[in-house]
Parts: sequence; structure tokens; C-alpha cells
Amino acid sequence: MTRFLIKNDPMKLKNYIIICFTLLMVSSTFAQNSAQRIVNNVFKNSNVKNSSQEYFLTEFKFNSKFSDFGAFEYDGNIYFTSSRDEGSLVKHIDQKTNEPFLDIYVIDKDSNDTLVDHKSKLKGDVNTIFHEGSLTITKDGKTMYFSRNDFNKNELGTDDNLITHLKIYAASLVNDKWINIKELPFNGNNFSNVHPALNEDETKLYFSSDMKGSIGGSDIYYVDINVDGTFGNPQNLGNIVNTKNNERFPFINNNGKLFFASDGHSGMGMLDIYETVLDTNNNIIEVSNLGEPVNSAEDDFSFFINSDGLSGYFASNRTGGIGSDDIYAFNRIPPLKLEGTITDSNTNKPIQNAEVSLLDNEGLTINLVKTNENGYYEINIARDTVNNVTIKKDAYIEFKNQVSTKDIEINIKSITSQFVLIPKEKEEIIPIVKLNPIYFDFNQAEIKKESTQELDRIVNLMVNKYPHMVIKIESHSDSRGTPEYNHRLSEKRAITTYKYLVNKGVKSDRIVEYKGFGEQNLLNKCNPCSKEQHKLNRRTQFIIVDMN
Repeated sequence: MTRFLIKNDPMKLKNYIIICFTLLMVSSTFAQNSAQRIVNNVFKNSNVKNSSQEYFLTEFKFNSKFSDFGAFEYDGNIYFTSSRDEGSLVKHIDQKTNEPFLDIYVIDKDSNDTLVDHKSKLKGDVNTIFHEGSLTITKDGKTMYFSRNDFNKNELGTDDNLITHLKIYAASLVNDKWINIKELPFNGNNFSNVHPALNEDETKLYFSSDMKGSIGGSDIYYVDINVDGTFGNPQNLGNIVNTKNNERFPFINNNGKLFFASDGHSGMGMLDIYETVLDTNNNIIEVSNLGEPVNSAEDDFSFFINSDGLSGYFASNRTGGIGSDDIYAFNRIPPLKLEGTITDSNTNKPIQNAEVSLLDNEGLTINLVKTNENGYYEINIARDTVNNVTIKKDAYIEFKNQVSTKDIEINIKSITSQFVLIPKEKEEIIPIVKLNPIYFDFNQAEIKKESTQELDRIVNLMVNKYPHMVIKIESHSDSRGTPEYNHRLSEKRAITTYKYLVNKGVKSDRIVEYKGFGEQNLLNKCNPCSKEQHKLNRRTQFIIVDMN
């Protein structure tokens, strides 16, 4: 985590500060790890969204040739972190970056003055001769939480190894100055807390920390803010968000969705920006990479979006900027809304509390909602994509379908899809025709040439002979590989089988489910297994659900 190494000579403190890791996290070790991460993830970025039709970059005119990041908009002003310190007579230089130490600046959003110098530094006691970083402000504008070196009341704190860590502080706004600096009680001298962010109702403060018990180098945590203003104990967000590497710069939008930067999840480059996927109980179930143009092959971080959900900022050191880190503004076109009703195939009555999930082609959940008492659902879906929709409800057969939003005009705000669920009581129907399984090569999900004959036979049966036949697809793997990998592989086999049948003319609503089971349903219990025994498990089976 961000820290400073202090030479053992307090009389020459200013001259001997060696920066091991800035607030941003730039170090040679990190760069090497990130470079390796790019190589490792070239073919592993399946959770990267296509945001090219959602996020549009706009000009941010207040960047400098130095490091600028952490933009936060409040009451017509933009607060941000910068190492510019232009116009100051005395400059304190970070010897590792050869730039001035980071301070917090504030500028009128509509200002035409592109030269932002020391006169725009935050007024009060927040800025010091050391680093200050990202911040958040309460809705009433009276309290600011911010990151800073362990420096309070003109004293620089260190641990037993003379390393100065980062801490989170609170400041109060009095007569247009941020004063009354107070260290938050969950800080420590032997670890760093940094990058504070409030949730919508200001009952939780999120931050990044490398405290004991973290999963990786730094993790995302939160503390409860009690009614009396006291703080609870830090809670780690767990391994859906946090990895063995680094998670930083949390931000919570007004819908409770967490955005954060990470170099541990599969992505496009070094630090990427991710968003969480919530279930109907607001539990985090997945994370999704925001993709281009927000992310790049370089470091992308410090995401912020206004409460209207239509504009915001992030920072990046990507090619084409004017400084070591630059702030990028964006406008956002909200995704389409997919809406409709879900009904019972027997009674045509609406089904309440059916679970509607939006998944990408790798089976990762993008969004999830439940139908209301009228069977109505409404779910956000990205533009210019092809996504899978899964519908689940107790006592009904799980339904899967594909929805395309390609070539839909920007002015269209929603599309409609009605779905019908079949009660499970109709699932056990004696088939009047045998549908044979198809098999796959080891570690592959592509349809083999020898399997196309059986698939084409199924297409002919469903299109020409039994036009009301409804089936489901179940795909499996052999026992080699981890259970998690085998499940993903079998899901891919189910998807490629489904796509083959649909592309050949089978209507998608006649395939009520296509699902991967991994190695759950092995046909043999051999150990070790022969090649032929393994092959029998690498299969896709077709089950007739309905003929009427």
C-alpha cells in the first residue's frame, strides 16, 4: 500500500524522504507485475464490457503536465488531487517522481481559466508539505474525508521501521475554510488507509487498505457510520471484489453500485475500473470491467459519476495525455432498458418473483432483477451487444434466450421481450424420438464436423416434423481440470450448441434452457480413465421437454 520510507535522521527529514509508493501506487515492482498481467490476460478478458455506446469522453480543461487525478464534483465545483504546485515560491519535491507533493485543488466547474495554480489550492488546513489525496464530501457540504500521509499537528508519524503510512482524516468547513482536522479512529501506524468514499445515505465509508487480514496487497473495506457519528469496525468486502493483487479508489453511485480500480481481475491492462453486479437483495455477485473507452492498456482509476448518472470523471496515464496522470471527463448515455412480462405457459397468468438475469457470452452475470406482482420486469442492457437472458422460478423450467441490442438507434430507450415459463410438471414427457448426444474434443467448445450431422437432424425434426417440440440442452466435461474451469468450459459448449441450432432455424424460445454442468454428471467412475472414457463425458445432451 502507499507508504513513505523515512531515513533515520529526523533533523534532515525534508531532505531524506524517499517515496516508495505514491498515493496513486506507481512503483517499478507494480509496473513489472502489471506488464505480466497484460500478457496473462490477453485471452482472459471475457468480463470486459463494450462501453463504446455508453461512455463518451469529453474535454477536461484543468489538467497539467504533472499528475492530476481524483476528480470529485460538488455544488458546481470540481475538487481534485494534483502535484502541479505551479506559482509557489517554495516547492517540496517527491524525489521518486521528481514532481511536487500532491495537494487538493478546487476550481469552479464553469471556469474559463485553464491555468490552475497554487491560488486554487483548498483553503484551510488540509494540504501540508506532504501528500494529500482523494476525497469525498458529505451532502450537506460540512464534512470532508480525505487521504493524507500520517502527518497531523505538524508531526510525521512512522512505524517501527520508520515507514510513514497513509491515513484518512476528516475536516470541517468553517467560514469557507477546511479546518478542525481529525484522524479517523480505524487508522493504524503499521498499515495504510486511503481513498475514502461515502455511500448514498452516508451510513458507510468505503476505503482501500493493506491492514492485517487483507486478501491482497490492498483491499476495499467499509466501516459503518453510526447515528452518533462514531465508526464501526472495518469490514472487508470479500473475494468477489478483492483479489490477491490490489483494489483501490472505491466509489459508490446513488444506486448502491460500487466502482473501483484493480490490477487483480482480468482486464485490459494495468489498473482497470470495474463495477459490481448486485442481486435483488443488493448483495455483490459479480464484478464487470467497464471496457473502452473508460479503460485502456495503462492505469485507469479514480472513477466518479454524478448523481444524475450522466456525467463524471476518471483518471488515466494512457497515451495521449499531457501529464503523468490526467483527468478525463465523460458523458454517459444510459443503457437500454429490456422490459416485458413473464407468464405461465398453461394459464397465461403473470409470474411474480421470477428471477431475470442478464449474462454475457461467458455466463457472467451482468444484472439481475425480479418480476413484480404483474409479472413485469425491467433490466438495464448495454447497447450494441448480444447478451443471454436467464429466467428462473421455483416449479418452472429454467429458460434461456438471447437478446441483441445491435443497430438500435440512440433515441430508443427501451425494448420489449415477453417470456413464457413452462411448469416442471410438463418436463417429464416420454420422448417420441431419440436425440443423440454430441461430443467435444479435450479442452474445446467448438462443434466438431462429425457432430453437425446429428445437430442438423435435430434441426430438421424441430423445424419440419415436430414444430412444437421444446428441448433443453445440457453440456458436460470430463474430470480433468479444476471444477470451476470445467463448469465454464461446459457452459461454453452449451452456448455453442444453442447458437448452432438457432442459426440453423430453430426458434430460440423452443430451447428453454442451455446449461453447463461441468464434471457433476460423469458417466463413469474410472481412475485413471482412458481416452475413450474421458470422451464419453465431454458431451452435450438434448432433452425433450414438450411436444405439444
